[in-house]
Amino acid sequence: MTAAPVSLERLNQASLAEFVSVLGAIFEHAPWAAEAAAAQRPFATVADLHAAMLAAVEARPQAERIAFLRGHPDLAGKAARAGEMAPASVSEQAGLGLDRLSDAEYDRFQSLNAAYAGKFGFPFIVCVRRQTRDAILDSYAPRLANDAEAELSRAMAEIGHITRLRLVEAVEGPGAPKTAGRLSTHVLDTAHGAPAAGVRIELFERGASAAAKLLEAVTNADGRTDAPLISGRPLRAGRYELVFHVGDYFRAKGLALPEFPFMDVVSIRFGISEPEGHYHVPLVATPWSSATYRGS
Repeated sequence: MTAAPVSLERLNQASLAEFVSVLGAIFEHAPWAAEAAAAQRPFATVADLHAAMLAAVEARPQAERIAFLRGHPDLAGKAARAGEMAPASVSEQAGLGLDRLSDAEYDRFQSLNAAYAGKFGFPFIVCVRRQTRDAILDSYAPRLANDAEAELSRAMAEIGHITRLRLVEAVEGPGAPKTAGRLSTHVLDTAHGAPAAGVRIELFERGASAAAKLLEAVTNADGRTDAPLISGRPLRAGRYELVFHVGDYFRAKGLALPEFPFMDVVSIRFGISEPEGHYHVPLVATPWSSATYRGS
């Protein structure tokens, strides 16, 4: 069970021991980041607190920053299988299924991890809560092409994303940094000039060889889903598909459709590259045509 968040006001007034007790695990095996930030209190915003902790890491000499990065676990590595990671990392990797890989998938990650560590001297670090598994695998090749300085900078940027999410869950208060995105949709029936109510919608994550169904919903009287398709967390960067069962909708409206309707099931495949962004993917449809766009 995740501990209840602590208020920023309380942390501003806490003893050093309590401050480090609450925040010491935000940066992997680096309670000294919290100790350094404590000296800069009070913080006006949660974002200021995060910036101070990140600055404490970035201020260390390069050798110490690399040693800090080496304290992070490999993605889908032996520590993940053995349960030997910090609790936050266990949860984050499990959320992407990296603790439940097939032997072939595990071997692929091991090979990529070895190539990366062999070149840069520290593990491949990525905020897994902001990426699909395929997006992560696709990112190894371009990152392996980086030079050491560029990759150290990229690794630290990923540390920023990881710790920002952890901190927002641990601390409540004003000025929290943006960590959540939103995916939404609606359906417009332009044959009747009205929102389309009762359209069944399926959302899939598209992988290299298969699609994983994430959820199913039905549009309401406004042609929208009662809640966003995804909200309250980062959107994982990657490829997705929305499937709209418009043929069933138009049949229910009493339209005489042929045995094989021209517009029966409409599929929209799209990519997400901004995990904290808003992606609105609407469908404008008649029994004979459809269109989409990135809305707001």
